[in-house]
Amino acid sequence: MTPLAAIRPGSARAWMLAARIPTLAAAVVPVAVGAAVASRAGAVRWDAVAAALCGAAAIQIGTNLANDVFDFERGADDARRLGPPRAAQAGLLTPRALRAGMVVAFAVASLFGVYLTAVAGLPVIAIGLLSIAAGVAYTAGPFPLAYHGLGEVFVLVFFGAVAVCGTAWVAAGHVPPLAWTAAIPVGASAAMLLVVNNVRDVETDRAAAKRTLVVRFGRRFGEIEYVAFAALLYLVPLAWVAGGVLDPRGLLPLATLPAAWRLLTALRRDTGRALNDVLRGTAGLLLRHGALLVVAIAWR
Repeated sequence: MTPLAAIRPGSARAWMLAARIPTLAAAVVPVAVGAAVASRAGAVRWDAVAAALCGAAAIQIGTNLANDVFDFERGADDARRLGPPRAAQAGLLTPRALRAGMVVAFAVASLFGVYLTAVAGLPVIAIGLLSIAAGVAYTAGPFPLAYHGLGEVFVLVFFGAVAVCGTAWVAAGHVPPLAWTAAIPVGASAAMLLVVNNVRDVETDRAAAKRTLVVRFGRRFGEIEYVAFAALLYLVPLAWVAGGVLDPRGLLPLATLPAAWRLLTALRRDTGRALNDVLRGTAGLLLRHGALLVVAIAWR
């Protein structure tokens, strides 16, 4: 990671920091899984998959920029921040610049949405507008979702069901039943990232009146959440194979189970900035599990 001292305010590096490029894995994996489901169903429009991927990445970047500026203005990101630095908090980008960047990112996403509307019809407009609105409402507006303990619901819905099933729909022309169950572990792996953030930031969130579930119910609850979401990563493939939906190759994602166990152990043991290693490890788990999920689904 580039040291903050080496990043000039307003530079391309500052924008890359604000965009949180490593988090784009959470946008890529659902689209890849949705494409795998479409492929297994017998037909896939790769142009639609590419447009969905670009649109999802643009929405993710717009959401990240919104989070950067609105968390800063609400006092959730200040000098006490334990997580990776944020652009507004570090003085690298002004709130005005971040707002402009957010608008540009969502506008780019809308352009890909126009193409997908031509491919799959008017419902794409509703999905796109809802996704953008939710990305802003996550930390902004009169009822910011993250500040009222609804962050996990947001992640499960939009990084799971909406992204996976939406991709399968534009790629195959319908939503195969497998897409709905595949969305469960995908959304759960993204929710695990949120849980680590919430456990690490529990004290600063409490001071900023950001009432996450960990703030409401305590660190132990966050650890239980992490276990529950991690269990979904492995129970769904087991159910597929047990129910004959997939052959034994559907168990490929279970290869990541030891890594999940190590991360849980570290989450229970570590505090403060040490949890940033757990965050990075969870992001790696999301990628590896997602890749194996794609192979398990698409391999016939």
